[in-house]
Amino acid sequence: MGNWSKSNDVLGAVNRGNAIESGLCTLCRADCQGKCETWLSSVRGREMLYPRDFGLVTAGSGNTTHVGVSYNSMRIQGNSYGASGKPSATGDYLFTDVNLETSFGADQKTKCRVPFMTGALGSTFIAAKYWDSFSVGCALVGAPIVVGENVVGVDRKSVISNQRITSAPELDRRIDTYMRYYDGYGAIIVQLNVEDTRNGVAEYVAEKYGDKVIIELKWGQGAKNIGGEIEVSSLDYALFLKERGYLVDPDPEKPEVQEGFKRGAIHSFARHSRLGYTDLSSYEQVRDDFMGSVAYLRKLGFKRISLKTGSYGMEALAMAIKFATEAKLDLLTIDGSGGGTGMSPWNMMESWGVPSILLHAKAYEYAARLAAKGEKVVDLSFAGGFAKGSNIFKALAIGAPYTKLICMGRAMMIPGFLGANIEGVLYPERREALSGNWSKLPASIAKYGSTPEEIFACYADVEAKVGKSEMKNIPLGAVGIWCLVDKLSAGLQQLLAGVRKFELESISRDDIASGNRETEQETGIKFITDIMDETAKKIIDM
Repeated sequence: MGNWSKSNDVLGAVNRGNAIESGLCTLCRADCQGKCETWLSSVRGREMLYPRDFGLVTAGSGNTTHVGVSYNSMRIQGNSYGASGKPSATGDYLFTDVNLETSFGADQKTKCRVPFMTGALGSTFIAAKYWDSFSVGCALVGAPIVVGENVVGVDRKSVISNQRITSAPELDRRIDTYMRYYDGYGAIIVQLNVEDTRNGVAEYVAEKYGDKVIIELKWGQGAKNIGGEIEVSSLDYALFLKERGYLVDPDPEKPEVQEGFKRGAIHSFARHSRLGYTDLSSYEQVRDDFMGSVAYLRKLGFKRISLKTGSYGMEALAMAIKFATEAKLDLLTIDGSGGGTGMSPWNMMESWGVPSILLHAKAYEYAARLAAKGEKVVDLSFAGGFAKGSNIFKALAIGAPYTKLICMGRAMMIPGFLGANIEGVLYPERREALSGNWSKLPASIAKYGSTPEEIFACYADVEAKVGKSEMKNIPLGAVGIWCLVDKLSAGLQQLLAGVRKFELESISRDDIASGNRETEQETGIKFITDIMDETAKKIIDM
């Protein structure tokens, strides 16, 4: 899609590794000492919307070319008059008046304070280690969080007998941590893959948590198309996973593999999930199977059901939108290639699937086609490499009015890593439990101060929400998520105010423009100087 700059002198942001469209590095480390834009935003919040060193500098954009087809090749339109949403009695409007609340759902609406949600945080160890930060942070800002696939299956403390879960402590921990700070905005979503279905995850969640949880069927993701994977470095754990029914590669039961591990020639094992729908061969069979799964989940008592699909081709995209609409699902997350994950074959991540902007453009086309037939289209969430407020705006606009949320994976995890690292330095006795990676504050953080109150620009905001006495229970990673969401929210409010939209639901495809003809052709969004050109000529000719 293009080569992106590794540094932004205006913001003082620098990428440690190769930068991609989202502004993140291709490889994002939990022990990173900074300082990409998302990393800095996790401590400084909306401060990162502006050029650094105010009063000493002037700054000008160097973004003058838009080559290829990507979200970066689109521009946001500005309006010089008018306003929609939030009528004002005085006629005075500020960008902070923009309402970012959104909701999704067929019959029962789920309210969210911000149009952001996490990607599926599943059986990867990094998701488990930093879950408290992720879940508490998302609950505090009112954003949905997704418990990904295989969490029960890889938990050595979970008890499964006769393909039925009787105890799932890690899954319980993840749900309960979020619900402790849930205040009616956001949601906890539990995802099912093939193994989860076989292990009875849905039955367990339905019986223990009922309608507190949204259950999610999974077709795939944008990073790979062979199911969930993790890497383990213990032979004993690899044997446990093999016994649980997973494919483990290389096979830990083979004597020669065990000998290789003993000698140090083999260092790790990869655990793989089964592929779904491999016994089906037609559109009709997939539909029947899917509708049967939804009917079964409703019979268990789930009132809210969602679907996550990956960057397959157009047929699978159409099936996802059509089936989810027919089944009256509450949300469909469409994950384009260009997203990220903790464990995927690198050549697959680099070369498989439909790039996000192309997939999302076709999703709008198919949704609009269904709507033209009088159908109430399922609410959509777009995923696939988002971290910047400008591209979040563009994605919401390109899918409007069907897109209610933007799903972010790595961007929403970075604050958790950073907060845990800072907390581990400030409170060394917590470092091991927090999976903190630093022994001292790097200069990029120390320049802000030596206490949480000094380092995190939004610390006082979180304290005002939970109370001073409760702050001792709030992970600094959760404060980091608040800071990042603060920056993304303020940036989104500014962009919406610029197009004179004061309610998120007012955003439309007319608010964006294509920066080149190829983008116009592929997305259906008009080229920037063609928009209202005839109206402009009439003004000139008056």
